[in-house]
Amino acid sequence: MLGSVDAIHRMSFQGTANRCFKRAILKLSGEALREPGSADNISPEIVERIAREVRDALEPGDLQLGIVVGGGNFWRGAAASARGMDRATADYMGMLATVMNSLAIQSSLEHHGVPCSVHSAIEMKNVAETFIRRRAERHLDGGRVVIFAAGTGSPFFSTDTTAALRASEMGAEVVFKATMVDGVYDSDPKKNPEAKRYQRIGFHDCISRQLKVMDATAFSLCMDNNIPIVVFDLGPAGNITRALRGEAIGTVVSGDEAILA
Repeated sequence: MLGSVDAIHRMSFQGTANRCFKRAILKLSGEALREPGSADNISPEIVERIAREVRDALEPGDLQLGIVVGGGNFWRGAAASARGMDRATADYMGMLATVMNSLAIQSSLEHHGVPCSVHSAIEMKNVAETFIRRRAERHLDGGRVVIFAAGTGSPFFSTDTTAALRASEMGAEVVFKATMVDGVYDSDPKKNPEAKRYQRIGFHDCISRQLKVMDATAFSLCMDNNIPIVVFDLGPAGNITRALRGEAIGTVVSGDEAILA
């Protein structure tokens, strides 16, 4: 585990020599795979860029990486439920959306020479391995990227919670959440131009202030297992590589309850 969460933000961009973690989970927003304004659910160009940045971060060979991707570019179960659909059915449909995104990422990673495999929480043996914790661990130990698809396999849980759960199961030392904002704010920066971005914030503060960058279940899982979360913007080119190499980026959410600007 990390000796100190502060180490993440104390690092300068010096390659990987000072990376303080060996195993990490990268959480990707499904919506980020869609080109804004495009009718296509998945942008091959965006997926290609993500794959290149992951490849560049892995090149020294000392990082074991799991990936969890959302399905919001295809389907949002909670939104469908709010419009009258059975919530469990809507969530299962969302899990299938994450499988499609996972397969797209797998294809692009393999195109760039990165060995990887998709592990699905819902059995679909023709397209993905069924998730078994020890098997996934062996893949990580062997240098393969493991893409965790189909959420937790149960309705009512978000893919953020999936990322926290898989990080806990795999013994990951940090979760990187690549999203559409550049960190955690005290209010919605899209609605409030005066919103304040935190460099660090505690788990309890995120939960008590109902900051929506991740759901409370995901925060609680990471808090209980002492796994810090780094929230950063997926948009700028190279950000995934910078994050996975340990450069100070975005907001660190950790067990330290003091909020620092």
